[in-house]
Amino acid sequence: MTIEIWSDVMCPFCYIGKRHLEKALEDFPEKDKVKVVWKSFQLNPNMPESSDESVYEYLAKAKGISLEQSIQMHKRVEEMAANAGLDYNFDIAKVANSFKAHRVLQLAKRKNLGDELKETLLEAYFTKGKNTSDTKTLVELANSVGISGDEVELALNEEQFAHYVKQDIEEARQIGIQGVPFFVFDRKYAVSGAQPIEHFKATLEKVQAECSPFIDTSPEQGDSCDIEGNC
Repeated sequence: MTIEIWSDVMCPFCYIGKRHLEKALEDFPEKDKVKVVWKSFQLNPNMPESSDESVYEYLAKAKGISLEQSIQMHKRVEEMAANAGLDYNFDIAKVANSFKAHRVLQLAKRKNLGDELKETLLEAYFTKGKNTSDTKTLVELANSVGISGDEVELALNEEQFAHYVKQDIEEARQIGIQGVPFFVFDRKYAVSGAQPIEHFKATLEKVQAECSPFIDTSPEQGDSCDIEGNC
């Protein structure tokens, strides 16, 4: 089974959705046969690479709301994250454009390290207050999962990796994705948003059942003959 996930590095519900899917997979009998593919998506392509504004101030200005309203919105998300076992700290979060991080993620995918780097980037942004658009920071984070600084520089300078990012974003547009996280199971079923763990479990079971050549509804083994001629 292949699960493709369109997601952004600075999307709070993407991290929560990732954790919910992982918890659903813990009890899934065929979890070792599940391949997760991370797809790039940018919620705000125009976000600056860095800013002196806090994330509270940036959101307040972007949405035309008060600073107090912005803080309250972030605190509610922190509570939701805590329920998923995640420690969000928006007090130290940095405003950062995600395009460069996606370029490095595209490299990580091609080295079978996509899941490791995705987790590292999300934790860096939401918990550790790292600027995930800073080249030095990206090198440091990539190094922690086994990607060299030279490889990161290649991903940030070769137009090919920018093309991979844009390709994922265009694919999302073509299939009508309006927001993330967005999970696609075997190109057949979709789950939109950070749905509860039980919803992911039900989807996994449904897809797995349809992957089987048939579903045996017999209450018990009946009389039969096998391919060796034994009856």
